Amino acid sequence: MKFNSLTDTYKLNNGVEIPVIGFGTWQTPSGEVAEESVLAALNSGYRHIDTAAAYGNEESVGRAIAKSGVNRHDLFVTTKLWNSDHGYQAAKKAIDTSLMKLGLDYLDLYLIHWPNPAAMRDNWAEMNAESWQAMEEAVKAGKIRAIGISNFRKKHIDELLKTAEIKPAVNQNYLNPSDMQEELVKYNDELGILNEAYSPLGTGGLLGNETVKEIGSHYGKSPAQVLIRWSLQHGFLPLPKSVHPEYIEANSDVFDFEISPEDMKSLDNLHGVAKTAQDPDKAEF
Repeated sequence: MKFNSLTDTYKLNNGVEIPVIGFGTWQTPSGEVAEESVLAALNSGYRHIDTAAAYGNEESVGRAIAKSGVNRHDLFVTTKLWNSDHGYQAAKKAIDTSLMKLGLDYLDLYLIHWPNPAAMRDNWAEMNAESWQAMEEAVKAGKIRAIGISNFRKKHIDELLKTAEIKPAVNQNYLNPSDMQEELVKYNDELGILNEAYSPLGTGGLLGNETVKEIGSHYGKSPAQVLIRWSLQHGFLPLPKSVHPEYIEANSDVFDFEISPEDMKSLDNLHGVAKTAQDPDKAEF
């Protein structure tokens, strides 16, 4: 795939187009920090913003969007259903709450954040099905353009598909050279579900890796730029995060080089050098 800019898009399985790089806001504190970082991203040309109810910064993200002056229809905004809001009625309410906090009339993408919260280990499949029903109704009502999942493994996807009328458009997971989750990525691809990569820099754990730094030096690029480019060349949609304007802008400068097959292979072999993804069936929330 050949991409030239932040406004290039993937086409989701429902025909909706999504910009190929998103600006992540996980662990970005609400208030001025979140507002200024999102505003810096929008001023740098990002048009895809990823947040979540659990991040606690939806209102700050919404203020930045309003301040930016960017036309709403040129933006792609994602947020997520938190664990405490699983179930039909709770999910319906959560969708409206996120819309209110963001100050938006519709969401471009809405995800179930985790498939198997500790509080509902005994009936997670039923609760996901109920939440999904509420999300499907929101799509039909024009509140959401596309719906998807996050941190779902194959068994969670299979259970959801037993009752879903709308197939998930996206599965957002921890993906980077340290943890490629090959089987899950392949399964998503087979189903036509786009692989979104949160923590594409390994939550910073890959930035000091010697292989990444050497490859970056070869192309005249930073480790972060190499890792974001690696994600794109695998057909993933990376969600880099920063609160520093200079890094926010630099992270978008990944369209003027291509990593060679040999260097891609070297990066693919970095298994386990940063933290690995949480097992959704064991994570405690």
